Amino acid sequence: MDNRCTGFVEWWDRAAGRGFIVPLGWQDPIAVRRDDIEGDCKSLSPEQQVTFALTLGSSGFEAKEVRP
Repeated sequence: MDNRCTGFVEWWDRAAGRGFIVPLGWQDPIAVRRDDIEGDCKSLSPEQQVTFALTLGSSGFEAKEVRP
């Protein structure tokens, strides 16, 4: 089963290395952290389209394996 989703970055704090992504078809954002971004660039920009693996963490849904 493929659990990859597409969404857009809603908010990103470069200093803290965290932010939120809104998956397509959802209204509620999910958390994303710098460590979960794949590749050399470990930063995101608001409104940037990304793909990611949707996982259920201790605080709710999280974005893992994020690919800009």
